[in-house]
Amino acid sequence: MKSGTGDGMIREEYIARMLTGYSLVRVLSEKNGCRVLQLRHKQQQKDLVLRSFEQPVGAYECLRCFACENLPLIYDVIAVDDGQIVLEEYIEGLTVTQVMESGRYRYDGAKKVMQGVLNGLHWLHQQNLVHRDVKPDNVIITKEGRVVLIDLNASRKMSNASRDTVIMGTVGYASPEQLGLSQSDFRTDLYAAGVLLNVMITGKHPSQKMAKGKVGRIVRKCTEVNPDRRYDSAQQLAAAL
Repeated sequence: MKSGTGDGMIREEYIARMLTGYSLVRVLSEKNGCRVLQLRHKQQQKDLVLRSFEQPVGAYECLRCFACENLPLIYDVIAVDDGQIVLEEYIEGLTVTQVMESGRYRYDGAKKVMQGVLNGLHWLHQQNLVHRDVKPDNVIITKEGRVVLIDLNASRKMSNASRDTVIMGTVGYASPEQLGLSQSDFRTDLYAAGVLLNVMITGKHPSQKMAKGKVGRIVRKCTEVNPDRRYDSAQQLAAAL
């Protein structure tokens, strides 16, 4: 199955065509040249996510129609004259941020979430992709317990460049190399995963409060300034948990 094409349309024209068969449920996000909409099929009452980009995000093409429990299914990627449209599985559930509104995670709960996140990262890294924005807002837990890592807007293919040319990510979760000091790679995601783990356990960034015991040792290794001193892979970090 080849990627879709917009047949000479611009993004807003494509969205207008989609709205003949779908209704707009809500605008999920609108920032940095990306608009994210939740749409519902008028007959089937099934929801999907539409992402509208000014600049194409290559990771979505790599993920198109690939099934991984811990990543959303990408139904289609459409090239339009002024950017890219992505049609994606809608994941109904709570983000880690929303779960933590009622308190911190216990270790067993945090471990289960982390195992899901790390499995998603493992597959991305196998495809030579770096997520670059692992954080509580981008991890959803469904009522069935499925853990899904969403939002590849900041992702990129790994390259041999000496440093990142565009600073991307979220303050507090972005690794030093994402600030332009060197080239981001899979260890960039492990840095953010360590911060995520610490936040789930303590409610704080590691710079404010470091988890104790085994979790603290894991977080320290994840967040080493030198990427060479972090875990070698998502699988290795998962095993350490």
